[in-house]
Amino acid sequence: MARTFARLTRPAIRALAIGGRITEHGIIAERLKNGDVRYAVDIVCDGQRIHRVVGRESDGVTRAQAETLIEQARTDARAGRLNLPKGRKVASSFNEAAVSYVDRLRKSGGKNIARKQSQLEMHLRPHFGSTRIDKVTDFAVKGYRKARRDAKAADATINRELATLSHMLRSAARWGWIRRDDVPTIEKAREGQGRIVSLSAKQCGALLSAAVADEDTDLWIFVAIGLGTGMRHSEMLAIEWAHIDFARRRIFVPLAKAGSRDQPIPADLTDRLAAEHQQRDDAEKFVFPARGRATKTGHRTCFAVSFRRAAVAAGLDDKTITPHVMRHTAVTRLVRAGADIPTIMKISGHKTVAMVLRYTHVDSVHIDAAASALEMDFPCTTHPEVTMPQKEASEKAA
Repeated sequence: MARTFARLTRPAIRALAIGGRITEHGIIAERLKNGDVRYAVDIVCDGQRIHRVVGRESDGVTRAQAETLIEQARTDARAGRLNLPKGRKVASSFNEAAVSYVDRLRKSGGKNIARKQSQLEMHLRPHFGSTRIDKVTDFAVKGYRKARRDAKAADATINRELATLSHMLRSAARWGWIRRDDVPTIEKAREGQGRIVSLSAKQCGALLSAAVADEDTDLWIFVAIGLGTGMRHSEMLAIEWAHIDFARRRIFVPLAKAGSRDQPIPADLTDRLAAEHQQRDDAEKFVFPARGRATKTGHRTCFAVSFRRAAVAAGLDDKTITPHVMRHTAVTRLVRAGADIPTIMKISGHKTVAMVLRYTHVDSVHIDAAASALEMDFPCTTHPEVTMPQKEASEKAA
């Protein structure tokens, strides 16, 4: 149905003074300094603002062409709505979807919600903003990567942000917000191996002593398990007394990153844990109970603060030495002891050989020791004429 114009009439356009403009039904006519008339459109279509210059009157552009452009934009929007998943009438913008995504994660007990929300608020939402969530294409993702690189962000950081974007879009498809075909392919950049920080035997002793002396009475157990098993921070926090088999020296880890596993523990650590268990209240379920803290799980959720305190007391750099360094230390010690890769993977719970191979580059002591097994007794293979002094060789030739 054709629109009726009350202000943007042809006589009114012809009468426009220099710098004057008339706006009606999303069409803008403006008289330029050179006397020409420029037409533009400024409309909101399906939640997205379309602001575009159509052209100048001197190039043959008229109000009718601006009307055609607006109608085409609305036709495209209707076509886009036809492609929405069943049950949806309007596509959400990225901003709207991001808010709903975080809210749904909270209600369903999602993981790493604080980190994902921070990445969305600081980087992803400002970049994609009002873009329809089903219009986040492969090309748009590459544009995001370039923008973050231009901002001097490391590839590892960008990969983590894109992992959140990927999870959000795949979840949106699973929840019926977008079609599965609308989820773009998100490739991660190759990351460097990074520096593996591990503690010496002396530093391990100092850290454990500082943990024993700390005001946090559970800290020494946390440090002892970390150094003695190489378990991940989250895995240690969730240990239940019922999951420790003192006779077999094993800890059952039901929710490990690479799947459930039996975690081997050394004999001395087993004895210490058994003694601690005897002193505890039989009603305690977890090795690290919440102790009055409000947690959904019933166990502690972090040792970062007290661990940092112990690291400083042990004379270590608390910015470099984190709880995860205990895992690096345990795996490094296994490598140096000459343990084979499958055995290390059984103990550490690594999913791939490649992850364990990173630790073989920490130092070359164990490699040199293994290479010594290839030594052999060489017979004298040097030709006499090569080792004979030059003068003596000349006389012999004469």
